[in-house]
Order: sequence, then C-alpha cells, then structure tokens
Amino acid sequence: RDGADCQHDRREAAPQRHLRLRTGLIAALICTASSASAETLRIATWNPELTRQGPGLRWRDLQSGKDAQIAAAVQVIARANPDILLLTGFDWDYEGRALRAFEAQLATAGAGYPHLFAPRPNTGMATGQDMDGNGRTGEPRDAQGYGRFSGADGMAVLSRYPLLADEARDFSAMLWRDLPDALIAGADLSPQAEAAQRLSTTAHWDLPVLLPGGQRLHLWAWAATPPVFDGPEDRNGRRNHDEAALWLRYLEGRLSRHPAAGPFVLLGNANLDPVDGEGRSEALVALLTHPRLQDPRPASAGGRAAADPGHQGDPALDTADYDDPPGNLRVDYVLPSRDLAVADAGVVWPADPGTAAASRHHLVWVDITLP
Repeated sequence: RDGADCQHDRREAAPQRHLRLRTGLIAALICTASSASAETLRIATWNPELTRQGPGLRWRDLQSGKDAQIAAAVQVIARANPDILLLTGFDWDYEGRALRAFEAQLATAGAGYPHLFAPRPNTGMATGQDMDGNGRTGEPRDAQGYGRFSGADGMAVLSRYPLLADEARDFSAMLWRDLPDALIAGADLSPQAEAAQRLSTTAHWDLPVLLPGGQRLHLWAWAATPPVFDGPEDRNGRRNHDEAALWLRYLEGRLSRHPAAGPFVLLGNANLDPVDGEGRSEALVALLTHPRLQDPRPASAGGRAAADPGHQGDPALDTADYDDPPGNLRVDYVLPSRDLAVADAGVVWPADPGTAAASRHHLVWVDITLP
C-alpha cells in the first residue's frame, strides 16, 4: 500500500498509538503492508489560521464551543495525530489560556499534548517607531512583526514528549542588521527603524525535545513574513529571504551560538515557494538542498488534483491553496537533518468541505524512524 493508505490506517487507529512498545521509546504506527512494526515519531507543522482581529477573541471563540473553524482544526490534527506539532498562525496570549483550551479540545478528540511551548512572538510587539515611514506610529506595520495586537499570528509547539524550555535558544530578538550578509540595505528603513527592527517576523527557536532513553531532538522552528505587501524597495521580500537565511548562518556557525550536536528538524511556515509565486527563493533553495538537511518532499493527491495552470513546481507538494494569484503554493516545510531516517511523509489535503474549511494551509507531516 502507498503512504496515503498508511496515513488512513494511522488515523483510524489513533487511540491505539498511546500504547507503549516493548522498548518504551515512542508510540508506534503499525502499517503492516509497508513498514512492518517500525517505531516512528511523527513531526508536523500547520498554519490553522487561528487568529482573530483583537486580543481575547480567539479565547472567546474557543470557550463558546460553537466555532466551526476551530472544530475543523481539531479534526484535522486529531486525524493526522502527530507526536510533535508546530502551529503557526495561532494567536498568543500572556497566560497561554487559548493554547491550553485548544489542547483540551484536542485531548477530548483523542490527540492530547501534555507539553506546550509558546513564548511571546514578535508579531504585534510595539516598537515606538514609524517602521513603515508613513508618518504615523502605533499601527500594525510599526510592530516588530505585522500584527494588530501583541501575539497576533503567533507560534506554539505541542508535544507528547518533554520540551526542554530552559535550554531553548530564542533568536527572535536578533536585529535584522546583525545577521551576517543581511539584505537590509536597500529596504528603505530609516536609521531609527533599522536600529530597532528585529529579523524575526514571528520567532526563530531552537527547542530541544527529550525522547525516552535520553535522546534529544532539536526543533528549529520559524514563521516568516510574506514576501509581498510592500513597494519597490522589496522590504518584505528581503526580510523573508533573511528569515530563511538565519538558519543557513546557524549551520555555518556564523551566529553567536552554534548548533548542538545531534539530530534536528527544521520546520515551519517559510511563506515562500521555491519555484512559484513572488519572493527571493535563494536562501530557501539553499536549505532544501543543504548537505545537512533532507527534503522528504511531502505530497498529497489533493494538491495534485488542485493544480494551477502555469505553475512550474510539482502541485502535489503544495501546502496552501490561495486564491489566484498566486494560487496554490508550497510554503510549509518539515526538513529533517540527514542523520534521521525518514519512514514516510505527506500533506493532509482534505477533500471533505468540513475540514477543508479549517485553513488555506494544509498540515505537513514527516515520520522519523527511531533506532
């Protein structure tokens, strides 16, 4: 059977995945026709677009129990049933109430996550400067990352295994101009804005996960700005490029801290397709082809069926179904390090209208085989 059939079996058997195997490592997916009884870790990223127009509104919608989008998002995640999930496009709040409420709904659906990580993102964080040069301050574009309020369109990690938050490396406060070989020159920022502008639109995290037996797996997580909605200076295009380039500089050992030894997974919303749509794709392509990374090329039959005329990339790899233009694009990624064995990968491109209404983005998952 192909990967899609295995994914279906996994969804149907989600409650059984919480049983411990003899070795006590990680709950396993058993797909007897293709992979015997290999122990796997499913890692996923998804932008469910669970953001609202103001602070507290998503919490309100979660509490109501009547929000169709939230219900659809819970269904998508429960069916895919990842062990570790990075959510992008998820509003942050100081006490983490909304994230805990969302996790509680996932747990009710059979996909609970006891370990959560969601520091304050740069989105909506006030700078006090006129960052876009329009003569006004305090607007969404004057924040460190575009946002109507602090934490809009944030990020969160949900895990079934302990997250070593005290050992996490958060690069989100790095100034854009401090990135080696940054493209900030020409972005038309005032001296005051350049001195204040952080590189990360949302965040850049290196977060260790503690696996049974003491193994550590590092999650390199990020969510970049769209490379559009600017002018001829291409400020967003430059910044989007450099948000991917941060990981290249990290791999090159050119940041203040060097990566820890051992396996890692680079994942998140790059907001960029390597072939189609607008943007500067050089840094992203360099990541996709980097000798320390592998691209499992997660695909779906749904993406292939929804192919846009004129696109040059493989439509099966697309992860977002935007209106034309730009149409469907591959913008969400899970890229394991080369020392990890990939058992399977895919994109959840739902056909039924109920779950398809959850988001324009589609959940991307990769199964890692553990030794």
